[in-house]
Amino acid sequence: MRVTVAAVGRMKAGPERELVARYLDRAAGGGKPLALVGFDVIELNESRASSSASRKADEAKALRAALPDGIVVALDERGKSIASEPFANQLGRWRDDGRPAVSFVIGGADGLDPAFVQSADLVLSFSPMVWPHQLVRIMLAEQLYRATTILSGHPYHRGD
Repeated sequence: MRVTVAAVGRMKAGPERELVARYLDRAAGGGKPLALVGFDVIELNESRASSSASRKADEAKALRAALPDGIVVALDERGKSIASEPFANQLGRWRDDGRPAVSFVIGGADGLDPAFVQSADLVLSFSPMVWPHQLVRIMLAEQLYRATTILSGHPYHRGD
């Protein structure tokens, strides 16, 4: 199953971008034997529309066009909060069900279009707090790596 991170906005070169790349490289290495591949990042430009609603609608259209066919997981502070092991197990179930791809979507500065969020297969929250997009990307990349270690029985994850 191909794993993709799709984000509205581009990360500048620097430690945050390097940390995302490091975790996704680790996830790709650990994911291969598990039939989890890709761990690609798609970065889309933020819309220049004049209103927040228009920007979110434009960005949702661009996201839909860029995402591979498969599961869509929207990251939103109003989403479901799950622990690392159930997250890893859900990835494993999607893979075992023969789903071709899963895309994790991070919205722009205004967030994601409500209709896009409603159409997602899963709406996931790392916290009810709003986080900077760079940090969300880092946390997601780490959780994807952690999921590969959980699914493979690697000792990186030391949960209860």
